[in-house]
Amino acid sequence: MTDPQWQAPGQGAWPPPVNGGTPAGGWAAPGAPQPGYGAPQPGYGAPQPGYGPPQPPGYGAPQPGWTPPPKPGLLPLRPLGFGTLMWAPFRTLRRNPGPVLGSGLIVQLVVALTTVGAFVPFFFAMTSRVGSASAADQDAVTAGAIGGFLLLMLIPLALSVVGSAFLQGIMVVEVASSTLGERLRFGELWRRTARRIWPLIGWTLLVALAVIIAIVALVLFGILVGVGFASTTSGGVGGVVATVLIIGVVALAIGAVAVWLAVKLSLVPSVIVMEGAGVGRGIARSWQLTNGYFWRTFGVEALVAVILSFAAQLVTTPVSLIGGIIAGLVDPTGTGSGTGAIIAVYAISMVLSLVIGAVTAVVQSAVVAVVYVDLRMRKEGLDLVLQRHVELREAGYPVGDPFAPSATPSATAPTWA
Repeated sequence: MTDPQWQAPGQGAWPPPVNGGTPAGGWAAPGAPQPGYGAPQPGYGAPQPGYGPPQPPGYGAPQPGWTPPPKPGLLPLRPLGFGTLMWAPFRTLRRNPGPVLGSGLIVQLVVALTTVGAFVPFFFAMTSRVGSASAADQDAVTAGAIGGFLLLMLIPLALSVVGSAFLQGIMVVEVASSTLGERLRFGELWRRTARRIWPLIGWTLLVALAVIIAIVALVLFGILVGVGFASTTSGGVGGVVATVLIIGVVALAIGAVAVWLAVKLSLVPSVIVMEGAGVGRGIARSWQLTNGYFWRTFGVEALVAVILSFAAQLVTTPVSLIGGIIAGLVDPTGTGSGTGAIIAVYAISMVLSLVIGAVTAVVQSAVVAVVYVDLRMRKEGLDLVLQRHVELREAGYPVGDPFAPSATPSATAPTWA
């Protein structure tokens, strides 16, 4: 039995059309042409209004509270390369010359005035004493004058050590603040350093005492060796040569140990000032930070010292030569007719030496401060702490001291991945 309305596929449509239109239910047999099929649909593919979450005005632009990555100040906020370690101390002087060079000049001036104040009275007293001594006492008085002069040499040496340590404390404050993009005035720079003045003084006195003990011990050793050889060799040339050789070897050994200790403990003033540590803690921290980086630290400090010494000689040597030539031209017979000109030349030479000494002291102190910051970046991740500090500060959040040993970001700040 067949259905009279059934048709094979392609021969019609099922269900039958309704009122001559499309099949019921909108279904058409396969292959049948569809009205409007394939023509572009209005609005098809265009963004649909309301599709997705609504976007705020200015979407894609920096939002309020967003800050760019921290802009480096004196130092990039990452472990430093050798080249950066070399040029950063010189850039410290150029970046904030007034307070930095002024601090160096004050320290150098204090050392110079104290040295002159000690040597000038002694010189006049010894000159008068030698001139008034009898012939029998001339040798003894002259030997005493030489011994007193050698002892007075310890004064500028000790003052230089003290001034260097205090200036290093000033310069580490300058380097640390400049790394964060700050520029401190002279008063603020000294106030921050003065907060740690007593531990700094304690450290400098300890260093000065160690230097004096080492020099006195070397001198006494030389005297004992000389006396021993003099008694056994009757003061011959062989005994003198042996004495000089032994003293030279011992002096070289002491010098090598002194250099090693100086490098290992060079960061003590920086630790005292920046971390609020005492002398003992500062020694331990400096020793710890330089572990594994001795030769790097020694190389940077020694190379900068050689550069500064060479540059100072280039400036002072021509001035000294010109001063000597002028003195010879003004007063060739030594009658004292050109005393004023000679004094002026020597005064200019002294002022120039003072300025060069201040620049040298500042840069040498700055290189130690830069090495301190670099070693903390390498061994303790200080660069990440500094980046976080700058970001939070620029965003308006309260921040503390990032160089403190327990420095942590503010608890009220948001946490970013």
